[in-house]
Amino acid sequence: MRIGVVTFPGSLDDRDAQRAIRLAGATPVALWHGEHDLHGVDALVLPGGFSYGDYLRCGAIASLSPIMAEVIDAANKGMPVLGICNGFQMLTEAHLLEGGLIRNEAGAFICRDQRLRIENTDTAWTNGFTADQEITIPLKNGEGGFIASADTLARLEGEGRVIARYLDVNPNGSLNEIAGISNARGNVVGLMPHPEHAVEPGFGPDTAAAMRSGVDGLAFFTSVIERSLVNA
Repeated sequence: MRIGVVTFPGSLDDRDAQRAIRLAGATPVALWHGEHDLHGVDALVLPGGFSYGDYLRCGAIASLSPIMAEVIDAANKGMPVLGICNGFQMLTEAHLLEGGLIRNEAGAFICRDQRLRIENTDTAWTNGFTADQEITIPLKNGEGGFIASADTLARLEGEGRVIARYLDVNPNGSLNEIAGISNARGNVVGLMPHPEHAVEPGFGPDTAAAMRSGVDGLAFFTSVIERSLVNA
């Protein structure tokens, strides 16, 4: 399986996403924001970072990059797309996901290992988890507070489209402790925490077994590979 990772001016975690894809067993394909070519990939990751310096609104300028026309078209045709942190912001700005992300409630950048509960295991990116599984992956953002209208929020909740929820503490003031959502089809997922930073022993969050041994993020990437094999 070939999974594309789009690099934008100001992307920070594109190489980390490529490494996570490789560790999961797929082939990462580097894509450039200024192109109109997805190079035949089977899935896409929009990585974290500070695209275009977060000017205007986080993800707003990146959502208008040339390659996003192809990303939107591919997503609407069913291609799996994962937006991580800044990538999540891009997906809302591109109207592939509902709601939006605003400045953290505390008004400060937050960096911590964050516990989550996986609430939807039917998406292309979460089918490798069990229902209500609790995981820990890093979180780092300044504009991670998820917002939506009351009607949109009720629809997301009613349709089971909240894929992950914060546990222990709501780090950024997200409504309903929402850490990630999907589109109705389940192929497009946005997640504010960073699974790509918890894929390799020695570099992930601490666990009861050992320091830096957490690899809970790897299942997001193996999930999309397993789904592609089922659908092949």
